[in-house]
Amino acid sequence: MSRLGKLPIKIPAGVQVTINDKDITFKGPKGELKIANNPIVEVKVENSELIIAPYDRAAKNASAMWGLVWSLARNSIMGVSEGFIKKLEINGVGYRAAAASGQLNMSLGFSHPVEFKLPVGITATVEGNTITLSGADKAVVGETAAQIRKIRKPEPYKGKGIKYSDEVIRRKAGKAASKGK
Repeated sequence: MSRLGKLPIKIPAGVQVTINDKDITFKGPKGELKIANNPIVEVKVENSELIIAPYDRAAKNASAMWGLVWSLARNSIMGVSEGFIKKLEINGVGYRAAAASGQLNMSLGFSHPVEFKLPVGITATVEGNTITLSGADKAVVGETAAQIRKIRKPEPYKGKGIKYSDEVIRRKAGKAASKGK
C-alpha cells in the first residue's frame, strides 16, 4: 500500500488540473505538463486537492502505479507552479560558458568550442562559473543537467570539469615522487 499515495496533493492557486481518460493536464504560471492516466488508478479533484487511489487494491501493480501516479502528479504541480532548478559548476583554467538564445556555448579545454542546444522549456543562465538550468518538468531539467555534465566530467586529480553544485569530488593523490635510491 502506498503511504504517500494516501495523502491528498494540494493544488495551489493559479494551477488548473484537467483529467481525461488518457491523460492528466496541469496548467500553471510556469507552463503546461501532461502525464499519462493509468487505468488502474483513479484520479479526482475535490476541494482544491488532488486525490489518487487505486480502483482495485488487490491488483498486481496497483500499489506501484498508485505511488508512481501520485509522485508524477506532485512533481507536475510543483513544476507548473514553482518550477525546478539545477545548478552546475565549471572548474578549470580557461573553462567558461555563455548562454545564448536556446543554447549554451562552452569552452572546456577541447580544441573546439562546445555548443549545447537546450530542450524546449529549459532556460539557462550563466553567472561566473555557475550554470543554472530551470524549467517546469523535473525529469527534463535533470536529464539536461546530466547531459551537460557528461560533456566534461570532473576528474579526481585536479577537479577540472563540470559538476553539480552540491556534488563532492573525491580527490586522489597524484604520483608520489620516488624516495631516494
